[in-house]
Amino acid sequence: MSQQPALRRVMGAFDATTVGLGAMIGAGAFAVFAPAAAAAGRFLPLAILIAGLVAYCNASATASLAVRYPSSGGAYVYGREQLGHWTGFLAGWSFVTGKLASCAAMALTFGLYAAPGFEKAAAVAAVAALTAVNLLGVTRTALATRVIVSLVVPVIAFVIVVALSTPPAEGASDTVPVGAGGVLQAAALLFFAFAGYARIATMGEEVRNPHRTIPLAILGALGFTLVLYLVLGVSLLRVLGPAALAEASAPLRDVFDAAVPGEGSMGRGGAVVTLAAALASLGALLALIAGVGRTSLAMARGRDLPQLLGRVSRRFGVPWIADIATAVVVVVLLLATDVLTVVGFSSFGVLLYYAIANIAAFTLTDRQWYAPRWLNVAGALACLVLAFTLPATSVVTMLVVLAVGLVGRAIVLARRARDGVSGVRRG
Repeated sequence: MSQQPALRRVMGAFDATTVGLGAMIGAGAFAVFAPAAAAAGRFLPLAILIAGLVAYCNASATASLAVRYPSSGGAYVYGREQLGHWTGFLAGWSFVTGKLASCAAMALTFGLYAAPGFEKAAAVAAVAALTAVNLLGVTRTALATRVIVSLVVPVIAFVIVVALSTPPAEGASDTVPVGAGGVLQAAALLFFAFAGYARIATMGEEVRNPHRTIPLAILGALGFTLVLYLVLGVSLLRVLGPAALAEASAPLRDVFDAAVPGEGSMGRGGAVVTLAAALASLGALLALIAGVGRTSLAMARGRDLPQLLGRVSRRFGVPWIADIATAVVVVVLLLATDVLTVVGFSSFGVLLYYAIANIAAFTLTDRQWYAPRWLNVAGALACLVLAFTLPATSVVTMLVVLAVGLVGRAIVLARRARDGVSGVRRG
Protein backbone atom coordinates (compact mmCIF):
# COMPACT_ATOMS: atom_id res chain seq x y z
CA MET A 1 0.00 0.00 0.00
CA SER A 2 1.31 3.48 -0.86
CA GLN A 3 2.21 5.89 1.93
CA GLN A 4 -0.89 7.81 3.01
CA PRO A 5 -0.63 11.61 3.40
CA ALA A 6 -0.61 13.01 6.92
CA LEU A 7 -3.48 15.01 8.39
CA ARG A 8 -2.92 18.78 8.35
CA ARG A 9 -2.24 20.87 11.48
CA VAL A 10 -4.50 23.83 10.74
CA MET A 11 -6.55 24.33 13.95
CA GLY A 12 -5.69 26.85 16.66
CA ALA A 13 -6.92 27.00 20.27
CA PHE A 14 -10.10 28.90 19.42
CA ASP A 15 -11.14 26.49 16.67
CA ALA A 16 -10.36 23.46 18.85
CA THR A 17 -12.37 24.89 21.76
CA THR A 18 -15.26 25.63 19.42
CA VAL A 19 -15.32 22.04 18.15
CA GLY A 20 -15.61 20.82 21.76
CA LEU A 21 -18.35 23.33 22.58
CA GLY A 22 -20.30 22.38 19.47
CA ALA A 23 -20.22 18.71 20.41
CA MET A 24 -21.25 19.29 24.03
CA ILE A 25 -23.90 22.00 23.82
CA GLY A 26 -25.98 20.28 21.17
CA ALA A 27 -26.06 17.06 23.14
CA GLY A 28 -26.71 18.54 26.55
CA ALA A 29 -29.09 21.42 26.20
CA PHE A 30 -31.67 19.71 24.02
CA ALA A 31 -31.38 15.94 24.46
CA VAL A 32 -30.89 14.77 28.06
CA PHE A 33 -32.35 17.24 30.57
CA ALA A 34 -35.79 15.60 30.58
CA PRO A 35 -34.67 11.99 31.19
CA ALA A 36 -32.12 13.23 33.73
CA ALA A 37 -34.88 15.11 35.58
CA ALA A 38 -37.02 11.96 35.55
CA ALA A 39 -34.21 10.16 37.38
CA ALA A 40 -32.95 12.93 39.70
CA GLY A 41 -36.00 15.16 40.22
CA ARG A 42 -35.21 18.30 42.20
CA PHE A 43 -31.61 17.04 42.61
CA LEU A 44 -30.92 17.64 38.91
CA PRO A 45 -28.29 20.35 39.65
CA LEU A 46 -26.44 17.85 41.88
CA ALA A 47 -26.47 15.31 39.04
CA ILE A 48 -25.13 17.97 36.65
CA LEU A 49 -22.34 18.79 39.10
CA ILE A 50 -21.41 15.11 39.54
CA ALA A 51 -21.35 14.61 35.77
CA GLY A 52 -19.23 17.74 35.39
CA LEU A 53 -16.74 16.63 38.06
CA VAL A 54 -16.37 13.21 36.44
CA ALA A 55 -15.96 14.95 33.11
CA TYR A 56 -13.17 17.09 34.61
CA CYS A 57 -11.35 13.96 35.81
CA ASN A 58 -11.64 12.54 32.32
CA ALA A 59 -10.74 15.81 30.60
CA SER A 60 -7.59 16.23 32.67
CA ALA A 61 -6.55 12.66 31.90
CA THR A 62 -7.30 13.13 28.21
CA ALA A 63 -5.40 16.41 28.07
CA SER A 64 -2.28 14.98 29.74
CA LEU A 65 -2.34 11.95 27.43
CA ALA A 66 -2.88 14.15 24.37
CA VAL A 67 0.24 16.12 25.30
CA ARG A 68 2.19 12.85 25.34
CA TYR A 69 0.54 11.44 22.18
CA PRO A 70 -0.64 14.31 19.92
CA SER A 71 -2.09 12.03 17.25
CA SER A 72 -5.52 11.03 16.01
CA GLY A 73 -7.30 8.27 17.90
CA GLY A 74 -7.68 9.52 21.48
CA ALA A 75 -7.83 6.80 24.16
CA TYR A 76 -7.35 4.08 21.53
CA VAL A 77 -3.81 5.35 21.04
CA TYR A 78 -3.35 6.12 24.75
CA GLY A 79 -4.50 2.68 25.89
CA ARG A 80 -2.48 0.93 23.20
CA GLU A 81 0.74 2.75 24.05
CA GLN A 82 0.40 2.77 27.85
CA LEU A 83 -1.54 -0.41 28.63
CA GLY A 84 -1.17 -2.75 25.64
CA HIS A 85 -2.90 -3.59 22.38
CA TRP A 86 -5.95 -5.33 23.82
CA THR A 87 -6.74 -2.46 26.18
CA GLY A 88 -6.25 0.02 23.36
CA PHE A 89 -8.63 -1.95 21.18
CA LEU A 90 -11.26 -2.03 23.94
CA ALA A 91 -10.97 1.74 24.35
CA GLY A 92 -11.21 2.39 20.62
CA TRP A 93 -14.09 -0.05 20.11
CA SER A 94 -15.97 1.48 23.07
CA PHE A 95 -15.47 4.96 21.62
CA VAL A 96 -16.46 4.09 18.06
CA THR A 97 -19.58 2.13 19.02
CA GLY A 98 -20.62 4.64 21.68
CA LYS A 99 -20.11 7.63 19.43
CA LEU A 100 -21.90 6.02 16.51
CA ALA A 101 -24.88 5.89 18.89
CA SER A 102 -24.27 9.56 19.77
CA CYS A 103 -24.32 10.49 16.09
CA ALA A 104 -27.67 8.75 15.69
CA ALA A 105 -29.03 10.53 18.79
CA MET A 106 -28.00 13.95 17.50
CA ALA A 107 -29.34 13.31 14.01
CA LEU A 108 -32.69 12.22 15.47
CA THR A 109 -32.77 15.24 17.80
CA PHE A 110 -32.31 17.47 14.76
CA GLY A 111 -35.14 15.70 12.96
CA LEU A 112 -37.52 15.91 15.93
CA TYR A 113 -37.06 19.68 16.17
CA ALA A 114 -36.69 20.57 12.48
CA ALA A 115 -39.28 18.26 10.89
CA PRO A 116 -41.71 16.66 13.37
CA GLY A 117 -43.45 13.76 11.66
CA PHE A 118 -40.61 13.40 9.16
CA GLU A 119 -37.80 13.28 11.68
CA LYS A 120 -36.00 10.23 10.30
CA ALA A 121 -35.91 11.57 6.75
CA ALA A 122 -34.54 14.87 8.06
CA ALA A 123 -31.99 13.00 10.18
CA VAL A 124 -30.72 11.05 7.17
CA ALA A 125 -30.41 14.28 5.17
CA ALA A 126 -28.46 15.91 8.01
CA VAL A 127 -26.00 13.00 8.21
CA ALA A 128 -25.41 13.15 4.45
CA ALA A 129 -24.92 16.93 4.42
CA LEU A 130 -22.55 17.05 7.40
CA THR A 131 -20.51 14.13 6.14
CA ALA A 132 -19.99 16.16 2.97
CA VAL A 133 -18.80 19.13 5.07
CA ASN A 134 -16.32 16.88 6.90
CA LEU A 135 -15.02 15.53 3.61
CA LEU A 136 -14.11 19.09 2.55
CA GLY A 137 -11.56 19.32 5.36
CA VAL A 138 -11.25 20.08 9.07
CA THR A 139 -11.07 23.86 8.55
CA ARG A 140 -14.59 23.76 7.08
CA THR A 141 -15.71 21.61 10.01
CA ALA A 142 -14.31 24.12 12.52
CA LEU A 143 -15.78 27.11 10.67
CA ALA A 144 -19.24 25.55 10.46
CA THR A 145 -19.13 24.61 14.15
CA ARG A 146 -18.03 28.13 15.11
CA VAL A 147 -21.02 29.63 13.27
CA ILE A 148 -23.43 27.19 14.93
CA VAL A 149 -22.07 27.80 18.44
CA SER A 150 -22.19 31.58 17.97
CA LEU A 151 -25.91 31.30 17.19
CA VAL A 152 -26.91 28.69 19.78
CA VAL A 153 -25.25 30.02 22.96
CA PRO A 154 -27.10 33.39 22.86
CA VAL A 155 -30.41 31.56 22.41
CA ILE A 156 -29.75 29.37 25.45
CA ALA A 157 -28.80 32.49 27.42
CA PHE A 158 -32.10 34.07 26.32
CA VAL A 159 -34.04 31.00 27.51
CA ILE A 160 -32.28 31.23 30.89
CA VAL A 161 -33.23 34.92 31.23
CA VAL A 162 -36.87 34.17 30.34
CA ALA A 163 -36.98 31.22 32.75
CA LEU A 164 -35.54 33.22 35.65
CA SER A 165 -37.93 36.13 35.04
CA THR A 166 -41.07 33.99 34.67
CA PRO A 167 -43.20 32.94 37.66
CA PRO A 168 -43.16 29.17 38.23
CA ALA A 169 -45.81 27.37 36.19
CA GLU A 170 -48.78 25.65 37.79
CA GLY A 171 -47.58 22.33 39.19
CA ALA A 172 -43.94 23.45 39.35
CA SER A 173 -43.79 22.25 42.95
CA ASP A 174 -44.74 18.68 41.94
CA THR A 175 -41.88 16.26 42.52
CA VAL A 176 -40.81 12.84 41.27
CA PRO A 177 -39.60 9.95 43.49
CA VAL A 178 -35.81 10.07 43.80
CA GLY A 179 -33.17 7.87 45.40
CA ALA A 180 -29.38 7.94 45.43
CA GLY A 181 -29.40 5.56 42.47
CA GLY A 182 -31.58 7.99 40.54
CA VAL A 183 -29.12 10.85 41.02
CA LEU A 184 -26.24 8.66 39.81
CA GLN A 185 -28.24 7.43 36.82
CA ALA A 186 -29.06 11.04 35.94
CA ALA A 187 -25.35 11.89 36.19
CA ALA A 188 -24.54 8.98 33.86
CA LEU A 189 -27.11 10.20 31.32
CA LEU A 190 -25.87 13.78 31.65
CA PHE A 191 -22.32 12.62 31.04
CA PHE A 192 -23.47 12.15 27.44
CA ALA A 193 -23.77 15.93 27.38
CA PHE A 194 -20.20 16.55 28.54
CA ALA A 195 -18.34 14.10 26.33
CA GLY A 196 -17.78 16.50 23.42
CA TYR A 197 -14.30 17.54 24.52
CA ALA A 198 -13.07 14.11 23.36
CA ARG A 199 -13.39 15.37 19.80
CA ILE A 200 -10.54 17.79 20.49
CA ALA A 201 -8.18 14.97 21.49
CA THR A 202 -9.18 12.71 18.60
CA MET A 203 -8.19 15.51 16.21
CA GLY A 204 -4.73 15.83 17.76
CA GLU A 205 -2.93 15.57 14.40
CA GLU A 206 -4.84 18.58 13.06
CA VAL A 207 -4.09 21.02 15.91
CA ARG A 208 -1.22 23.51 15.87
CA ASN A 209 1.09 23.41 18.92
CA PRO A 210 -0.84 20.46 20.43
CA HIS A 211 1.07 20.42 23.74
CA ARG A 212 -0.44 23.80 24.61
CA THR A 213 -3.58 23.92 22.49
CA ILE A 214 -5.22 20.62 23.43
CA PRO A 215 -5.23 21.04 27.26
CA LEU A 216 -6.33 24.67 26.93
CA ALA A 217 -9.17 23.82 24.55
CA ILE A 218 -10.39 20.79 26.51
CA LEU A 219 -10.46 22.49 29.92
CA GLY A 220 -11.86 25.74 28.53
CA ALA A 221 -14.71 24.05 26.67
CA LEU A 222 -15.59 21.90 29.68
CA GLY A 223 -15.58 24.78 32.16
CA PHE A 224 -17.82 26.95 30.01
CA THR A 225 -20.27 24.10 29.40
CA LEU A 226 -20.51 23.12 33.08
CA VAL A 227 -21.47 26.65 34.12
CA LEU A 228 -24.01 26.88 31.28
CA TYR A 229 -25.64 23.55 32.18
CA LEU A 230 -25.85 24.35 35.89
CA VAL A 231 -27.57 27.67 35.28
CA LEU A 232 -29.87 26.14 32.66
CA GLY A 233 -30.80 23.21 34.92
CA VAL A 234 -31.67 25.50 37.84
CA SER A 235 -33.69 27.74 35.51
CA LEU A 236 -35.70 24.86 34.03
CA LEU A 237 -36.46 23.40 37.46
CA ARG A 238 -37.58 26.80 38.71
CA VAL A 239 -40.07 27.53 35.94
CA LEU A 240 -41.31 24.03 35.02
CA GLY A 241 -40.72 21.96 38.15
CA PRO A 242 -39.25 18.43 38.33
CA ALA A 243 -42.38 16.54 37.23
CA ALA A 244 -43.14 18.70 34.17
CA LEU A 245 -39.48 18.82 33.15
CA ALA A 246 -39.27 15.02 33.36
CA GLU A 247 -42.20 14.67 30.94
CA ALA A 248 -41.19 17.45 28.53
CA SER A 249 -40.29 16.49 24.97
CA ALA A 250 -38.78 19.94 24.35
CA PRO A 251 -38.14 21.57 27.76
CA LEU A 252 -36.43 24.73 26.52
CA ARG A 253 -39.35 25.39 24.23
CA ASP A 254 -41.79 24.72 27.08
CA VAL A 255 -40.31 27.69 28.95
CA PHE A 256 -42.19 29.93 26.52
CA ASP A 257 -45.45 28.09 27.24
CA ALA A 258 -44.97 29.11 30.87
CA ALA A 259 -43.88 32.66 29.99
CA VAL A 260 -46.62 33.35 27.43
CA PRO A 261 -49.48 30.87 27.93
CA GLY A 262 -51.19 30.05 24.67
CA GLU A 263 -48.22 31.07 22.51
CA GLY A 264 -45.54 28.51 23.41
CA SER A 265 -43.89 26.61 20.61
CA MET A 266 -46.02 28.35 17.99
CA GLY A 267 -44.82 31.84 18.95
CA ARG A 268 -41.60 33.66 18.13
CA GLY A 269 -39.72 32.54 21.21
CA GLY A 270 -40.59 28.89 20.65
CA ALA A 271 -39.63 29.15 16.99
CA VAL A 272 -36.24 30.61 17.89
CA VAL A 273 -35.61 27.78 20.36
CA THR A 274 -36.64 25.22 17.75
CA LEU A 275 -34.15 26.70 15.30
CA ALA A 276 -31.42 26.78 17.95
CA ALA A 277 -32.08 23.15 18.89
CA ALA A 278 -31.81 22.10 15.27
CA LEU A 279 -28.55 24.04 14.84
CA ALA A 280 -27.07 22.75 18.10
CA SER A 281 -27.82 19.18 17.10
CA LEU A 282 -26.14 19.79 13.76
CA GLY A 283 -23.08 21.22 15.51
CA ALA A 284 -22.81 18.18 17.77
CA LEU A 285 -23.31 15.80 14.85
CA LEU A 286 -20.65 17.57 12.80
CA ALA A 287 -18.04 17.22 15.55
CA LEU A 288 -19.08 13.64 16.34
CA ILE A 289 -18.69 12.43 12.75
CA ALA A 290 -15.21 13.96 12.67
CA GLY A 291 -14.22 12.30 15.96
CA VAL A 292 -15.45 8.82 15.00
CA GLY A 293 -13.70 9.09 11.65
CA ARG A 294 -10.37 9.98 13.28
CA THR A 295 -10.54 7.13 15.80
CA SER A 296 -11.47 4.70 13.01
CA LEU A 297 -8.45 6.01 11.08
CA ALA A 298 -6.16 5.32 14.05
CA MET A 299 -7.60 1.82 14.54
CA ALA A 300 -7.16 1.07 10.84
CA ARG A 301 -3.52 2.18 11.07
CA GLY A 302 -3.11 -0.23 13.99
CA ARG A 303 -4.79 -3.01 11.96
CA ASP A 304 -7.65 -3.24 14.47
CA LEU A 305 -10.15 -2.17 11.81
CA PRO A 306 -9.99 -2.78 8.04
CA GLN A 307 -7.00 -0.92 6.61
CA LEU A 308 -9.25 0.57 3.93
CA LEU A 309 -10.55 2.94 6.63
CA GLY A 310 -7.04 4.37 6.98
CA ARG A 311 -7.04 6.09 3.59
CA VAL A 312 -6.58 9.87 3.78
CA SER A 313 -7.66 12.22 0.98
CA ARG A 314 -4.62 13.83 -0.65
CA ARG A 315 -6.66 16.88 -1.61
CA PHE A 316 -8.51 17.60 1.64
CA GLY A 317 -6.40 15.72 4.21
CA VAL A 318 -9.31 13.82 5.81
CA PRO A 319 -10.00 10.08 6.40
CA TRP A 320 -12.66 10.01 3.71
CA ILE A 321 -13.53 6.31 3.68
CA ALA A 322 -13.83 6.26 7.49
CA ASP A 323 -16.14 9.29 7.38
CA ILE A 324 -18.37 7.70 4.73
CA ALA A 325 -18.48 4.39 6.63
CA THR A 326 -19.44 6.31 9.78
CA ALA A 327 -22.32 7.96 7.94
CA VAL A 328 -23.64 4.64 6.63
CA VAL A 329 -23.67 3.00 10.08
CA VAL A 330 -25.29 6.08 11.67
CA VAL A 331 -28.10 6.05 9.10
CA VAL A 332 -28.80 2.37 9.85
CA LEU A 333 -28.85 3.09 13.61
CA LEU A 334 -31.16 6.08 13.42
CA LEU A 335 -33.61 4.21 11.21
CA ALA A 336 -33.73 1.30 13.66
CA THR A 337 -33.90 3.01 17.08
CA ASP A 338 -34.89 6.13 19.07
CA VAL A 339 -33.11 8.95 20.90
CA LEU A 340 -33.30 7.72 24.50
CA THR A 341 -32.13 4.21 23.62
CA VAL A 342 -29.03 5.39 21.79
CA VAL A 343 -28.20 7.91 24.55
CA GLY A 344 -27.93 5.00 26.99
CA PHE A 345 -25.75 3.03 24.56
CA SER A 346 -23.51 6.04 24.02
CA SER A 347 -23.11 6.85 27.72
CA PHE A 348 -22.00 3.31 28.58
CA GLY A 349 -19.48 3.09 25.75
CA VAL A 350 -17.99 6.50 26.44
CA LEU A 351 -17.78 5.99 30.22
CA LEU A 352 -15.83 2.76 29.64
CA TYR A 353 -13.59 4.58 27.17
CA TYR A 354 -12.77 7.23 29.78
CA ALA A 355 -12.19 4.66 32.51
CA ILE A 356 -9.41 3.29 30.29
CA ALA A 357 -8.13 6.82 29.59
CA ASN A 358 -7.85 7.49 33.33
CA ILE A 359 -5.97 4.23 33.91
CA ALA A 360 -3.62 5.06 31.03
CA ALA A 361 -3.03 8.56 32.43
CA PHE A 362 -2.22 7.05 35.85
CA THR A 363 0.76 5.24 34.29
CA LEU A 364 2.34 8.41 32.85
CA THR A 365 5.63 9.41 34.45
CA ASP A 366 5.56 12.98 33.13
CA ARG A 367 2.78 14.51 35.26
CA GLN A 368 0.79 17.62 34.38
CA TRP A 369 -0.30 20.03 37.13
CA TYR A 370 -3.99 19.58 36.29
CA ALA A 371 -3.92 15.74 36.37
CA PRO A 372 -2.55 14.31 39.66
CA ARG A 373 -2.66 10.53 40.01
CA TRP A 374 -5.40 10.57 42.65
CA LEU A 375 -7.65 12.32 40.13
CA ASN A 376 -7.02 9.52 37.61
CA VAL A 377 -8.06 6.93 40.21
CA ALA A 378 -11.20 8.90 41.10
CA GLY A 379 -12.07 9.32 37.43
CA ALA A 380 -11.70 5.63 36.57
CA LEU A 381 -13.80 4.49 39.55
CA ALA A 382 -16.48 7.12 38.93
CA CYS A 383 -16.79 6.16 35.26
CA LEU A 384 -17.31 2.49 36.11
CA VAL A 385 -19.86 3.26 38.84
CA LEU A 386 -21.87 5.58 36.58
CA ALA A 387 -21.72 3.16 33.65
CA PHE A 388 -23.40 0.40 35.63
CA THR A 389 -26.16 2.67 36.98
CA LEU A 390 -27.51 3.11 33.44
CA PRO A 391 -30.67 1.23 32.40
CA ALA A 392 -30.04 -2.53 32.23
CA THR A 393 -30.95 -2.69 28.54
CA SER A 394 -28.20 -0.22 27.66
CA VAL A 395 -25.62 -2.01 29.82
CA VAL A 396 -26.38 -5.51 28.50
CA THR A 397 -26.58 -4.43 24.86
CA MET A 398 -23.26 -2.59 24.97
CA LEU A 399 -21.55 -5.47 26.80
CA VAL A 400 -22.67 -7.77 23.98
CA VAL A 401 -21.40 -5.32 21.34
CA LEU A 402 -18.05 -5.01 23.10
CA ALA A 403 -17.78 -8.80 23.44
CA VAL A 404 -18.45 -9.22 19.72
CA GLY A 405 -15.61 -6.79 18.97
CA LEU A 406 -13.18 -8.58 21.29
CA VAL A 407 -14.06 -12.02 19.91
CA GLY A 408 -13.77 -10.69 16.36
CA ARG A 409 -10.31 -9.32 17.07
CA ALA A 410 -9.22 -12.64 18.59
CA ILE A 411 -10.38 -14.50 15.48
CA VAL A 412 -8.57 -12.08 13.16
CA LEU A 413 -5.34 -12.33 15.17
CA ALA A 414 -5.55 -16.13 15.17
CA ARG A 415 -5.96 -16.17 11.39
CA ARG A 416 -3.02 -13.80 10.94
CA ALA A 417 -0.84 -16.00 13.13
CA ARG A 418 -1.89 -19.14 11.24
CA ASP A 419 -1.30 -17.50 7.85
CA GLY A 420 2.10 -16.28 9.05
CA VAL A 421 3.13 -19.79 10.11
CA SER A 422 1.88 -21.23 6.82
CA GLY A 423 3.84 -18.62 4.89
CA VAL A 424 7.05 -19.46 6.76
CA ARG A 425 6.59 -23.19 6.08
CA ARG A 426 5.96 -22.60 2.37
CA GLY A 427 9.06 -20.43 2.25
